[in-house]
Formats: sequence, C-alpha cells, structure tokens
Amino acid sequence: MKEKPHISLKDLAAELGVSISTVSRALKDSPEIGAELRERIKRLAKERNYRPNPFAMSLLKNSPRIIGIIVPDIVTHFYSSIISGISDVARKHHYSVIISSSYEQFELEKQCVDDLVNIRVEGIIACISQETTEYSHFEALAQHHVPVVFFDRICLPEMYSSVVADNAESGRTATEHLLLKGARRIGFVGGANHLDIVKQRKHGYLEALRQHRIPIEKELVVCEKMTYEEGREAARRLLELPSPPDAILAMNDTLAFAAMKEIKKHKLRIPQDIALIGYTDELHSNYVEPALTAITHRTYDMGKAACELLLQHFGQEKKPEQIIVPTHLVIREST
Repeated sequence: MKEKPHISLKDLAAELGVSISTVSRALKDSPEIGAELRERIKRLAKERNYRPNPFAMSLLKNSPRIIGIIVPDIVTHFYSSIISGISDVARKHHYSVIISSSYEQFELEKQCVDDLVNIRVEGIIACISQETTEYSHFEALAQHHVPVVFFDRICLPEMYSSVVADNAESGRTATEHLLLKGARRIGFVGGANHLDIVKQRKHGYLEALRQHRIPIEKELVVCEKMTYEEGREAARRLLELPSPPDAILAMNDTLAFAAMKEIKKHKLRIPQDIALIGYTDELHSNYVEPALTAITHRTYDMGKAACELLLQHFGQEKKPEQIIVPTHLVIREST
C-alpha cells in the first residue's frame, strides 16, 4: 500500500489560497484570524491528517531546542542507559534529542559533529571514539557557540564540561579486592593508552600495587583496542606468560567477557585458578557463568548529569566543570 505523503503547512495554505503564517496562526486559535476561516483551516487540517513538525517549527523560530548525542555505538547497554538518562532530562525541559554513532571511527565522529551543527542543535553531549586523538572538530564548536559536554571518554577539559566515573578510585578498589583475596600477579587488560579513561583506571591499578608493595611488571599490563577480539588476544598473551597472572582486571565489559572466554578456553577455573573483575552493569554481569564481580556504573545517572550540565551552559558563559559519578564494586562468583 502506498504511504500517504506528509501534509505540511505549505500544502494546507496552497489548497486554501492563504499564507502559511495564516494557517499557522489559525491552528493556534489566534484571534487575528476570523472565526470562519479558522474553522475552515482546522477542518481541512483534520481531513488531511495534518500533524505539526516540531523540528521544522523550531527552525522557523530559530530556536531548535534539539540536543545532539554522539556515542561510539548504540547497541551496548552502557550507552543505551546513558542515552535514557539524557533523553528523560531533555524531555522534561522540552528538548528533543538526535542520536548519532561514530562506530568507534574518527572520521565518522567528525561527520557526526558536522551533521549536528548543520541541523543547528543547541548543544552536544559526546563520548569520543577509540580512534580519536585529535580534537579540532570539537574545538571548532566553540566558534559556532555550540556548548558541549563529554561523558566517560573525554577530551579538552580546559574547554568543555564532562561527566565521568571515579576511574582512578575504582581501579584502585578493584585491584585491592583482588589483593585481599590473595592475588599477587594481577594482569590489567585495557584500551588505547591515549584515552583518559584508560590512563585513570590503570593509574588506580598501579597505585594499589604500590601501596601493597607488589612489584609492577610491565608484561602484566596489556593495553590495546577495546574490542572483543583484542580482549581475547590480550588475555591469551597474559595466560601464556611463563608466570601467568592469578587474577585479571579488565577495564570494560567487552574486555571482561573476552577475558572470561579465553580463560575458559585455556581450561582454567574462575576463580579457583584465576580471579576476574570487569567493569560492566548489573544486567550482563549476572548472565555469564560464573557471575562476574564488577565495578558497576550508574549509567542512567551519568546521562542525567550530562544533560543537566549541558542545559546550564545554554545562553550563559560558564566555566568548564567535571562531575564525578561514583561507581561501586559488586562482588559475585568470579572472585
């Protein structure tokens, strides 16, 4: 069945032989339009199943009330939960959101920024891709007077506000838990070293080792891309060392589940032969066997905080601010 075309104000105006502004005012019950004409316009709008387009109307008013969101992917629970927090706050303040994904690619991320600027979003909330090491596309947003708030993976803290987890503290907490359980050779599986999130979590891991006077061994730290295959390769390298680790801290859920798969492939028991801690959420931690001990993010709260922070930047000069959302360690079967 052929889909009916969308009826616009322009279509209604052309059919009635009046101006677009006349139709718009009549549909809003403006007393400037005569009662008879108002009724004719409303009747035709109903017959033609006219629905207002808030996006087009906001552009006409030059006040888009649209917030752009850029995430590295849109399929993981981590990002979808953050998007939910952003969307709920945006809706409460009568803003719409447009979500775009960089798919962890630098060039696509730049295109996302361009697209959002071109449709005149009022602000952007973003998490940078793993490939991003150059930030001029975000720096340029200041010239367009488009406020930005970063979350999780951040950049340009001197220019833009951000919302992050307590990365260094959580890395220290997770490592200390493994040490208290008797581990002495703890492997760290992370992402690319240029990412602030990797630096901070690795810093917490190293700090815990120093405080407990555990020697730091470079071969126990593997930081590559945060993909499932890279995570399996990192875990394989650790497990095939002459002196393999007795515990692994994986710095996100993809790497944690990859490490778990590789540990099982090597016929090792978790936690009897090797303990494992990840960074993940309540949902997925309980779906795996054994249930994963993990640093759990308050992702929905991170999304809410990011949107509330962005709204504070609208229409006013405000110094960059960083909000740190606490995490908590949930102890399950893998330790």
